[in-house]
Amino acid sequence: MKSIILREIKSFFGSPIGYLVIAIFLISNGLFLWVFEGDYNILNTGYADLTPFFTLAPWIMIFLIPAVTMRSFSDEKKQGTLELLLTKPLSIWEIVNGKFLGSFLLIVLAIVPTLIYVKVISSLGAPEGNIDMGSTIGSYFGLLFLIAAYSAIGIFTSTLSENQIVAFIIAVFLCFLLYFGFEGLASLIPGSSAIVSVFGMQDHFKSMSRGVIDTRDVIYFLSITALFLSFTVYQLKSFKA
Repeated sequence: MKSIILREIKSFFGSPIGYLVIAIFLISNGLFLWVFEGDYNILNTGYADLTPFFTLAPWIMIFLIPAVTMRSFSDEKKQGTLELLLTKPLSIWEIVNGKFLGSFLLIVLAIVPTLIYVKVISSLGAPEGNIDMGSTIGSYFGLLFLIAAYSAIGIFTSTLSENQIVAFIIAVFLCFLLYFGFEGLASLIPGSSAIVSVFGMQDHFKSMSRGVIDTRDVIYFLSITALFLSFTVYQLKSFKA
């Protein structure tokens, strides 16, 4: 499995696309948070916290993560190397987990530079260092769980077609549906917001962003991740058969 993880990372950084994806993520965040006027501009909020970043990040990652994962299995199918991969002395679960962890680690590398925002916000606080580290740490943990769920969805959709664009579009749709869909549905059904929204990622991500790591939120994200990885294994078993 380690060889598959390293292979994924090497293939990602072996082309300009890998660096471009990370650069787009960091630049787009930087522009919205520090340059463009609007609700996401930290300097305009008057508060020393990273709430705008954690509000914006799920939107950007809805497109970023499918762009990273869309080639995971679709490229293997297109090049005819999937059969060779499945004949390696690895179980299908090990192959899927290797692809998943490779993509997950790549996105984690992309958000590591954003830790500098914590230092900047802390220095801008009055007094200096006046930042809610509890909610910040909780939000980063929530972001990691969100990345895991998005990555699992992207890995799954890459098994549905050998066309990377198709895999990308399906992944974006599913990520959007699971993150924003239930919240939108809850707003349309009077008196059901507490029941419906709990099925969506946004509700659990917001809960973790308050600085409290609730086991219900952790179980939710782990369940979504495990569910789509299971779907991926099922797809590959049907292909192998």
